[in-house]
Amino acid sequence: MSYDENQANRVREALIDAGAVTEQAMFGGLCFMVDDKMCVCIRNADLLCRVGPDAFETALEKPGAGTMKMGSRTMKGYIYVEEGALRNNKSFDYWINASLAYNKVAKPAKKRKK
Repeated sequence: MSYDENQANRVREALIDAGAVTEQAMFGGLCFMVDDKMCVCIRNADLLCRVGPDAFETALEKPGAGTMKMGSRTMKGYIYVEEGALRNNKSFDYWINASLAYNKVAKPAKKRKK
């Protein structure tokens, strides 16, 4: 698991009032779950933001934004944001707020049977 601790602390601080927040190793980094739903992940110092399919195209137009791919499949609704595009607080806050906005309407993942 590889993630930047400073970036993780920024996310922790940003999510302090977001409700039930837990952290989980996922996607080769650290994922922040809000109300049992994936919200934001950190891999190295980049963010993976779950913005939802409706905000996907608009989010891709932002500086430093790119698609998430699983094999050859583009994961619509998930945006990778490069570290350089997160240096100022305005940009960082945009991505956190976009992720939290979708988190409110996102459905939780189905629980896997053990």
